[in-house]
Amino acid sequence: MTNKERYESAKEIYKSIGVDTDAAIAKLAEIPVSLHCWQGDDVTGFDHEGPLTGGIQTTGNYIGKARTPEELMQDMDEAIRLMPGKKKLNLHACYAIFEDGEYADRDKLEPKHFAKWVTFAKERGMGIDFNPTFFSHEKVKDGLTLSSPDEETRKFWIEHGKACIRISQYLAKETGVPCVMNIWTGDGYKDIPADRIGPRMRYKDSIEQILSESFDKNLVKPCVESKVFGIGVESYTVGSAEFTLSFAATHDGCLPLMDNGHYHPTEVVSDKIPALLCYYPEIALHITRPVRWDSDHVVLFDDETKEMAKEIVRCEALERVHMALDYFDASINRVSAWVVGFRSWQKALLNALCTPNEMLKKLQEENRLTELMMMQEELRLYPFGDIWAEYCRQCNVASDKSWFEEVQRYEENVLAKR
Repeated sequence: MTNKERYESAKEIYKSIGVDTDAAIAKLAEIPVSLHCWQGDDVTGFDHEGPLTGGIQTTGNYIGKARTPEELMQDMDEAIRLMPGKKKLNLHACYAIFEDGEYADRDKLEPKHFAKWVTFAKERGMGIDFNPTFFSHEKVKDGLTLSSPDEETRKFWIEHGKACIRISQYLAKETGVPCVMNIWTGDGYKDIPADRIGPRMRYKDSIEQILSESFDKNLVKPCVESKVFGIGVESYTVGSAEFTLSFAATHDGCLPLMDNGHYHPTEVVSDKIPALLCYYPEIALHITRPVRWDSDHVVLFDDETKEMAKEIVRCEALERVHMALDYFDASINRVSAWVVGFRSWQKALLNALCTPNEMLKKLQEENRLTELMMMQEELRLYPFGDIWAEYCRQCNVASDKSWFEEVQRYEENVLAKR
């Protein structure tokens, strides 16, 4: 049986439960997912040297790490052509590109420092998302940035945030696609603090000052991202879930961003998505795979990944949820990490679009819970792989593991020679 025949057979099976697989494939092709540049160089960037700080860490030393903007773009291109679906580019401010010996500190960054990224994105039909970089810098004082009691320190980081607002608006205007600008800091304390509210009040004031910078809300989508803990800030993080959700709820135009690695191991973001959608017109996600903590492992097609995608689709919120990948693994081929993670999230979205959500909702509403459980289990063995193969065919990428052969050739011919 040919792949086309297999698809036609699977299409009929899904049609019997009310799912239009052609429509699912067409819908997924319209949904952008933001691809993070920092997987390619272990979150190093181009404006500093030395280790990561701010409660995050990259482990491993696999060959071929990108060392220059050109190498990073080359690696991203290799990854992108092996991924189905629509993409955006996600940048951190530390990926500013300086030319002819020029350098600007983070509080003095300008749109021109990201012009090469704009060219890269426009040539590939992508929008760009953006993140201020509140870590790995000499002006992080005692582990604090926007919540620092030192006014000179806090002012520096506020100015950095304002510069990033201006850069985000530039990116949106140039690409014609709204820019999601995410504010996250690793501010916190290793042990039990004596004052929990003081840092949060300073943090609140700092973000308000950043958002006082003029911007078009149709072009720039500011977000605040929470974190439960990090390396060196195990006991207290200033930007907790309660803080960021409350800030977004009380500041017009600011969105909450949930990273599914930034919660207690017993919490699941799949349950939080529909809760937030009851109140927020839009929300944002950083999609990762935590292993007991915020370890930023490569996204897989696992149960929680599938549930997150299902909730977005069930809530009819594909246009309300801004989706971005966020992980960094230096222990494996970095291009493969990009591809596996992106394809896994694409699989999760397609799987959600091929779920008979109205049927399942009706079973729940009619309290036919035995039948609901049975149907949910039966769906696990439906021929989803044939739908995935057709989607990949339409996107002109390999549907099976043959894409990895290209990654191996790239490693041998490019990465191993760095």
